[in-house]
Amino acid sequence: MQFRFKHLALASAIALSTAAFAADPIKIGVDGPFTGGSSSMGVSMRDGVRLATEEINKAGGVLGRQLQLVERDDEAKNERGVQIAQEFINKEKVVAAVGYINTGVALASQRFFQEAKIPVLNNVATGSIITKQFEKEPENYVFRNAAHDSIQAPMIVEEAITRRGYKKVAILADSTNYGQLGREDLEKALKSKGITAVAVEKFNIKDVDMTAQLLKAKEAGAEAVLTYGIGPELAQIANGMTKLGWKVPIVGSWTLAMANFIDNAGPGGDGARMPQTFIQEPTTPKRKAFIDNFVKTFKPKNNRMDSPVSAAQGYDSIYLLAAAIKQAGSTDGPKIKAALEDLKTPVEGVVTTYDKPFSKTDHDAITANIPVFGEVKGGRVVYANAEDQKNAAKVQLKDPAANAALIK
Repeated sequence: MQFRFKHLALASAIALSTAAFAADPIKIGVDGPFTGGSSSMGVSMRDGVRLATEEINKAGGVLGRQLQLVERDDEAKNERGVQIAQEFINKEKVVAAVGYINTGVALASQRFFQEAKIPVLNNVATGSIITKQFEKEPENYVFRNAAHDSIQAPMIVEEAITRRGYKKVAILADSTNYGQLGREDLEKALKSKGITAVAVEKFNIKDVDMTAQLLKAKEAGAEAVLTYGIGPELAQIANGMTKLGWKVPIVGSWTLAMANFIDNAGPGGDGARMPQTFIQEPTTPKRKAFIDNFVKTFKPKNNRMDSPVSAAQGYDSIYLLAAAIKQAGSTDGPKIKAALEDLKTPVEGVVTTYDKPFSKTDHDAITANIPVFGEVKGGRVVYANAEDQKNAAKVQLKDPAANAALIK
């Protein structure tokens, strides 16, 4: 009898322990710059991630467990990103990571996840090399749901050269990995059109005067300025033009949509155009619900997201990850990776509906048919082209052929 009671007690203890283990939260690392010049993107991304996580947890979580976010501010510094990656893996024991705003931070940090066989889903950083850093290895743990620069740069050139007819353009790019890799992509895209930029100028983070660079562009006869930069320095380009009394169109990467460009440039920023995967307009029921919930929860200034693209892609990244964990039936890294590469059920996001977004050899969810051009107008980003506005309710699905067509 005593043995029977001991046996029952042991069985009960094991059952309780198993139940407690099953109820343990699923830890997901969230890395981004939540302070500094890139914080418009980082905070918006983090808020999108938080919103999706709250929705999923309210609906019962994943595998009967709640998602738990482990958030860290990388300050847009490569060395800080490296420290955070190691902390996520060794101390926090995350099952996956999302985030990364800055290409340099991503490239420095994601090798630790690769070695640990833990998936990392870049939801903002756009450097073309990011998902290809480990493509020659047998398994690649780096994914992305942002429009990479090999998509954006040809779109920028197509807008400036083909659609608007400018033959003389200048390039102003910041000195970060993002800026310089983007500059290379711009020059490559221009070359495909038989055009060489009349001026190629660099600026540094925290520079407050672009007069020298703009004078060179002006003297070279530039009819438009193409930009690649990540911080409020972009506003100094618009402000510098105003100061010089020289106003030509600005067409650049998606970061021209950030609040710290729009607000710091003021009226001088109006007319700037940039590729966008998401514009803050309720063009579908899913997008309306997302915008309403975001504004209600985070109360952004003037009901305008600081970086709508970052918020939307952050939101979608959690739903993609949750779908993979559910399909895998596990939080094991290799199994989550395998599920991401072969998602069986479409995932409805706010940027797009992700139907087979990844494969073994393609870890980029966004193709060239998804982004549209936004334009700064009256302190907000709106659709630049009436046709895109008209068709906005039609969700564009991934189409790898669109990338080839754009480059061609």
